Order: sequence, then structure tokens, then C-alpha cells
Amino acid sequence: MAKQVITRRASDNAYLHKDFHGALSVGLEYLEEHYGEEAVREYLHRFARAFYAPLTGRLQQVGLAALEEHFAAMYRAEGAQPRTARTADDLFVEVDACPAVVHMRRHNYPVSRLFYETTRTVNEAICEGTAFAAELLDYDDETGRSIQHFYRRPL
Repeated sequence: MAKQVITRRASDNAYLHKDFHGALSVGLEYLEEHYGEEAVREYLHRFARAFYAPLTGRLQQVGLAALEEHFAAMYRAEGAQPRTARTADDLFVEVDACPAVVHMRRHNYPVSRLFYETTRTVNEAICEGTAFAAELLDYDDETGRSIQHFYRRPL
């Protein structure tokens, strides 16, 4: 039998890291229990400023279209269909259920009381230093359903 060689790259595989969210949730619980709520927010802020620096740069360059593209791709990869509405000064992102929260609840993982900060704090950090700001208008702890608003900061 002839030897068969298969070459694969990570990019050949479907994007999937659902259990990451469960580990993140447990980490957030640990931080809150041992260091308090502000430690959770500080951790997420530092992470987002570093990890999402390229997205912040695109936001500065092209405006809210960068965020709309990011959220569409991110939620699509996670199996959700966000609804967006964008003008030059506002972007609304509405999600019926957060895929991470749904996955954790389905598998009986603990969902941190502060898991919503992975949306609120991270979005605020992405916008930091740009002409835009973020606010979490609505969030359901049970499903992760959310309405996120990004807007041009007043001059």
C-alpha cells in the first residue's frame, strides 16, 4: 500500500473554541472571588486592549463599518446571526442568544455572574482612544441576549 501524505493547516478547520468560554467563565469567577469585581473588569480591559488592538486601529481608520464586519464574522463563526443597524454615527448589534452562554448552559458549566463584562468591558476597551464609545443597552444573564450600541462621542 502506498504511503499517503495529508497536509493540513489550522485554517483548514472550522473555527471552534466553545469550551474556551467555560474556562474563561471559571477564571472570571476565580478573579471575582479572590480579588473582587474590579479585578475582573481590569483583566478583561487589559486583554481587550492588547488582543483587539488591530480592530481598534481599523475602527479609527474606517469607523463603525470595522465593528459591524467584526461582529458579523465573529457571531457567524460562533453560529449566531446578529442583527445590525449602522449609520455614520451609530451601530446597534442585537443578538438573540450569546453562543458562549448557550453552550455553557447546555453543558452545565458555571456561568460567571460577571460574564456580561466580556461584552461590556471588552467593547468599551475596543473603543478606547477612538472617536467612538460603547454601551451595553440590554443583556439577559440566562441566554446572553444583548443589544450593544456603539456611537460617535460628542465633540
